[in-house]
Parts: sequence; structure tokens; C-alpha cells
Amino acid sequence: MAGGLAATHSHRLEAWYAQIPGLTVIAPATPADAKGLLKSAIRSDDPVVFLEHEVLYHDRGAVPEGEHLIPIGQADIKRPGSDVTLITYSRSLKTTLAAAEKLAVEQIDAEVIDLRTIRPLDLETLLTSISRTHRAVIVEEDWPYCGVGAGISDRITQRVFDELDAPIRRVATKDAPIPYNRELEASMLPSVDRIIAAVHSVLYL
Repeated sequence: MAGGLAATHSHRLEAWYAQIPGLTVIAPATPADAKGLLKSAIRSDDPVVFLEHEVLYHDRGAVPEGEHLIPIGQADIKRPGSDVTLITYSRSLKTTLAAAEKLAVEQIDAEVIDLRTIRPLDLETLLTSISRTHRAVIVEEDWPYCGVGAGISDRITQRVFDELDAPIRRVATKDAPIPYNRELEASMLPSVDRIIAAVHSVLYL
């Protein structure tokens, strides 16, 4: 997971890995989560794929000292809210939180959930949130066709369909090879504006 590397090297492999039974797939978004989950991954008896987004390498944040462990398979509510549930992971967390702040100006209270672990999926945290907000938007840098968000949407629909007041929306990378040009690449990725538009679509049907 990187940027500016064009179609030959800009790949989103989380869905590929997540399709393998028995394989743990982790994709942290913050320095603290990276430390806690990496230490848990090292201690795991199961095979683990630990996905690092290169664009996040320069991010700074508080990291607990000592034996900081985060349980594998436990999502984190990065921003509580009551109007819509925004589900995301890895670098898309930053974009989603920025969108949530802009939505707050419109008096839209968005809950932001960082998956942190893609497989196993903390489905219960998602279902509990959606049962309160009754609306969901999934934000990911994966491609839309057979992506991680597609699998999450299927599980949500099967478990809490009657709780949904609107169809689940997905904001993903546009379905095309990634170009080398950074401006073109940025136009394909999830953006604050695209997330806000998706939230408006589930709120104002």
C-alpha cells in the first residue's frame, strides 16, 4: 500500500489476503495501533499479514510506552456519533475523520470506526453502531469490485438488514488501474467530498 507508484506497483492486496481461511490480516492507521497490533501479531500462533501504508510512515502520534498490546480482531471507535456509521481502515481513516469534522459543521454526527483488523472482522462493534445510527458508509482504498467493503456490506446486510434506514454506501478507489500522476491518483481515491456526498445520500433519501 503506497502512493505515486502507478499501476505496476500501486496495489490493494488486503482483499486477496483476507480471502485465505486461517490468515490474520491487520491494517493499522495510527502509530499507537501499529505498535500494539504488531506486538500482538508477533505473539500470535497464527500466520499474520501486517499491512503498512507507506504514506502513513511520516505520521506522528502518541505511542504508549512499555508492553502496549492491542487484541487482534478488535475495532476501535475513533469518533463517537449518532447519525451515521463510517467504517474504514488504514490511511482512509484520516480522510474519514476529516469528513466527519466537516459533517459536524452541518450538524451531522458521524461515528467513525477503524477496523484495524480486516480478518478476523470485529462485526459486533459494527452491528452495534449501525443498530444505533441505522445508516452505514464504508470507506476504503480498495477497489470496489470484490473488495473488503463488499464483504463487510454483505455481512451487515445479512445480520441487521431491518435496522438499516438506507442502503449501505461504499466509497472506494475508482475501478481503474492507478495512474502515475499524483493528481490523477488523488482523483481516484476516497476524498472528503466523496465521503460527504455518500453520507448525504443515506441521510436524505
